[in-house]
Amino acid sequence: MPTQNFVAVPHEVVRWSIDTGMSFEDFQVRYEAAVPVLDIDRMTRLRAERASWDTVVAAAAENAPHGFMRFWGTDVGATMQLAGDPGLCATYLMGNHTIAERMYRHDPAVMLYAPLRTAIHQDRQGAAVFSIDQPSTRFSSFGVPDVAAVGQELDRKVATLLKVLGVTVPPAFSAAAASANVADH
Repeated sequence: MPTQNFVAVPHEVVRWSIDTGMSFEDFQVRYEAAVPVLDIDRMTRLRAERASWDTVVAAAAENAPHGFMRFWGTDVGATMQLAGDPGLCATYLMGNHTIAERMYRHDPAVMLYAPLRTAIHQDRQGAAVFSIDQPSTRFSSFGVPDVAAVGQELDRKVATLLKVLGVTVPPAFSAAAASANVADH
């Protein structure tokens, strides 16, 4: 019988829950406009045409004006309200397959964290909160410098997206993104 290998990698993840300063509905509309749904029909056509990777990258850039697109989303709040739980909540998988590929080539297991999982939910006072695990804290756990660098790039892209959405970026998140930017140069 072949020998089985098991690898356990404990790692610390930083989860951000950021007050958007907006109502749930307003922030959700902004988020969904800034992070459009993946154009699956276009991607299917490109695959059928055996398009070049450069063509796929260009198509993704058009689909994701702020670097990200939505691969999936669900209204969790509506389901939980069936149990009598109050509050609004929507969860999404947000990412960009052309960015993920730059990590995948080093270790396909990165797909455990790509696309990024995000949530928009109400806090106890009814304010909209955006929650996300900081990408660099997820991707650094693979121990591959090229993967970790893409994780830091994703930190910067998330910080930029938050600014586009009119949300104040937490200083520590901005500092992590800025220090990653300095380290990249």
